[in-house]
Amino acid sequence: MRLSTVILPIHRWAEGQKIWQRAEELGFHAAYTYDHLAWRSFRDGLWFGAVPALTAAATATERIRLGTLVTSVKPCSPIAA
Repeated sequence: MRLSTVILPIHRWAEGQKIWQRAEELGFHAAYTYDHLAWRSFRDGLWFGAVPALTAAATATERIRLGTLVTSVKPCSPIAA
């Protein structure tokens, strides 16, 4: 059986790095994060982007699979303001 985990992007990297590495040390098959602008009780706190968080996690881990659990489609104007 393969187990995966979710790591919310709410930690500054000094702490976040340890969390991603610990997930790998514990033998999780994969670790996912959310790509939301805010989420529930974390609405007023820190919330970092999923892609930068996964990029940083990739530099700190070796074997664990990484990905987004949910990826938001964020509307943006094609016209630069």
